Amino acid sequence: MTDSSSPPSGRDSLTDDLLWRGLIQDSTGLDELRELLDGGSTTFYVGFDPTAPSLHVGNLMQVVMARRLQLAGHRPLLLVGGATGQIGDPKESAERTLNSPEVIAGWVQRIREQLAPFVSYTGQDAAQLVNNLDWTGEMSVVEFLRDVGKHFPVNKMLAREVVKARLETGISYTEFSYQLLQANDFFELHRRHGCQLQYGGSDQWGNITAGVDYVRRRGAGPVQAFTTPLVTKSDGTKFGKSETGAVWLDPEMTSPYAFYQFWVNADDRDVDRYLRFFSFRPREELEELAKATAERPAARLAQRALAEELTTLVHGEREMAQAVAASQALFGRGSLEELSLATLRAALTEAGLAQLAELPDVAGLLRDSGLVPSLKEARRVIAEGGAYVNNNRVTEVDAQVSESDLLYGRYLVLRRGKRSFAGVELRR
Repeated sequence: MTDSSSPPSGRDSLTDDLLWRGLIQDSTGLDELRELLDGGSTTFYVGFDPTAPSLHVGNLMQVVMARRLQLAGHRPLLLVGGATGQIGDPKESAERTLNSPEVIAGWVQRIREQLAPFVSYTGQDAAQLVNNLDWTGEMSVVEFLRDVGKHFPVNKMLAREVVKARLETGISYTEFSYQLLQANDFFELHRRHGCQLQYGGSDQWGNITAGVDYVRRRGAGPVQAFTTPLVTKSDGTKFGKSETGAVWLDPEMTSPYAFYQFWVNADDRDVDRYLRFFSFRPREELEELAKATAERPAARLAQRALAEELTTLVHGEREMAQAVAASQALFGRGSLEELSLATLRAALTEAGLAQLAELPDVAGLLRDSGLVPSLKEARRVIAEGGAYVNNNRVTEVDAQVSESDLLYGRYLVLRRGKRSFAGVELRR
């Protein structure tokens, strides 16, 4: 980690870089924030509630920001909400489903393990994982109402947008009180660790400013805060979703290949913004990449650069290399035999994997895999030279495959033309 007291000659300060990337949406004061970020080392925190067994790419903005700030010389406190995760921040539509403490505890551990590779836990700016259940769980109801609740004017709590949206349909005191719990986290981290800065997504601005105000009311501080923008897609669909659902950071829930493909398939209208948000490449390199991508959009240079960088960050160099190799091999530009079993299965599952009890001829395989609607169409594709099995062109309309053709003794890769492929798995 490096001291950020002054930026290197000719380079933007950390604050200037964050502003150029569009990473600061709201702040308690830009001058005060600049003083913290561009001065000496500052202890900051960001929170993650365990509402699922894994973080997803919607959380990636905050994870990457923690890494970015630590690389600039600041000390991260990564809070996993063992307490707040049992309550749930209010949603605009309805009450959250409350999970049991045992389930939450399991998710807390999994998320702590997922966060570990993104920051360094050694050195002067060593990161620390914290759990708000450690201090919240010790408080009695009376202590909470007396020591925390008395500092929160109800009129301010009611003014929060998500609360106002629920007043007519109803909101429980449980969700209404979430703001107090998060605000108390900031106070406790300030008291215990000297934390001076909190950040989070822009939808957390009400909770975050409540924490800043609460620290002040308790006679501590001053402390500062900022929010990052919510990441959206240009077509209006929700960021972090693919055709198969949410894109998770856990490789068991979203394979590294599927994770890589999510970024490769980013819309041209979005990719420059995503690079600014998520990439650690310097400004000059990002600007050059944006220009090259605009000149050659079909090459998808920006998408590939982003996919490789983030897959390496989340899953490691080896899994990134396998994802790249798979994306090439499946379209005939590399060797299928060099793919690991896990990568091959993940890629074929993404494309569409038909499970068969026995192997028909190639025409039947094309039909059963969904690449063609009928045997007649399959035979036409074969006769015209557009059918491939394991990247080998098939030209005989009655061609057969044998078990010796199976990859890992069970898979076939079928392709129609240059761009459409699917998989077949022989059930044993």
